[in-house]
Amino acid sequence: MKKTISTPHAPAAIGPYSQGVDGGGIVITSGQLPIDPVTGAFAEGGVAGQTKQSLENVKAVLEAAGLTMENIVKTTVFLKDMNDFSAMNEVYATFFPQNPPARSAVEVARLPKDALVEIEAIAVR
Repeated sequence: MKKTISTPHAPAAIGPYSQGVDGGGIVITSGQLPIDPVTGAFAEGGVAGQTKQSLENVKAVLEAAGLTMENIVKTTVFLKDMNDFSAMNEVYATFFPQNPPARSAVEVARLPKDALVEIEAIAVR
């Protein structure tokens, strides 16, 4: 049985999808754009600022499901430009100082609202 996750501490969905879904033993977040849920604007600071905000949004969705970043077993990072990998990776590492999850990082042609980064996660209870 699945349960939709919704929190005001992450940006509202901009389409027919949920911020996340709780499947009982597994929680999957939708791709989180770097939108500040308070202002509705992208985080400043280029890809580093946008990576931080995207991960804060992932964190908020997981917290709404009663989980933490330590529950994440897999992330996917979508980058507008792979040349930003190093800057993204530096910020990303601060969210996973020990036992980081598995990860894929891919360059994509375009992200919603022309974001520089979007991050999704899979977490387990």
